[in-house]
Amino acid sequence: MTSKHHKPNALILIFTVLMFLPLQSAEAEVFKFVALGDMPYSQPADFGRFERLIKTINSKKLAFSIFVGDTKSGSTPCSNEHTQKMTGYFNSFKSPLIYSIGDNEWTDCHRILAGGYNPLERLDYIRATQFYSANSFGTVKLKLQRQADVMPSFSKYVENSLWTRGGFLFVNVHIPGSNNNLGRDEESNKEYALRNQANLAWINHAFDLAAAKKYIGIIFAFQADIFYSVETANGANSGYRETVSTLRDRSESLPIPMLLIHGDSHQLKIDQPLLNRNNKPLENVYRLEVMGADQVQAVEVQVNPQESSPYSFRPLLIPLNVIGDEK
Repeated sequence: MTSKHHKPNALILIFTVLMFLPLQSAEAEVFKFVALGDMPYSQPADFGRFERLIKTINSKKLAFSIFVGDTKSGSTPCSNEHTQKMTGYFNSFKSPLIYSIGDNEWTDCHRILAGGYNPLERLDYIRATQFYSANSFGTVKLKLQRQADVMPSFSKYVENSLWTRGGFLFVNVHIPGSNNNLGRDEESNKEYALRNQANLAWINHAFDLAAAKKYIGIIFAFQADIFYSVETANGANSGYRETVSTLRDRSESLPIPMLLIHGDSHQLKIDQPLLNRNNKPLENVYRLEVMGADQVQAVEVQVNPQESSPYSFRPLLIPLNVIGDEK
């Protein structure tokens, strides 16, 4: 990255992290986490592949894992039983797991093959059963700071959260595929408008917090591929246009290392898709799109606060999970 910053004074970092979330590590340490999503798609065939991946992740020393949504395909039933099964899988991770809700879990549940559910009823069920407390998933829980707990006007949005590690701010935002639930019908448009307002407030809060606390970098996690096309990112009917412009404007004004992690398109990508007003890449902002669907694999991310470009990536390849190699 071309942005320059200095390693913060250790005493200042200790103070700021303790003031924000006392349970977090206060040292500017090198640490690793895993990002994954869009699995298990083919059910029940992929359950075994997913379990192998979890076993591999559990064998590593990680700060936490981030699951960026889509716990199934869009043509798999959105049943209570599925949600409960995924809760069991998430809690089988040894280190904390933070989950960002995907479109296949609720916005697409009106589809016949998905069970013909009311999407808002499915979202309410997920919030009530999977986000009833401020704790993450996993055998070891991580105490999260939720938007619902710090912004009374957005008390419904228990899934939006943030946490810190080693001087970095991590932000979970509920931005699903299927155009962020915009454009299907009047009910979906109303839901989108309210959640989009909450999301933009949460993103702005994260930037304000990072500037005030002098965090080294910010990592955002969400489900949708908001950069899938020019129309997806900036079109007049895009459910992501305001998100993209907010990320652009705030990243330009706070040029610290940023990382955007998402799934949705099922291809491993590491690039710089966020453009400034001159249509040039913002060099302090990187995107990690995780693999998924047929590729039941994950990405290990190392964060080194002593580097001007602190993020490095290594795919976690499980040979038995490669299509055609499974026994």
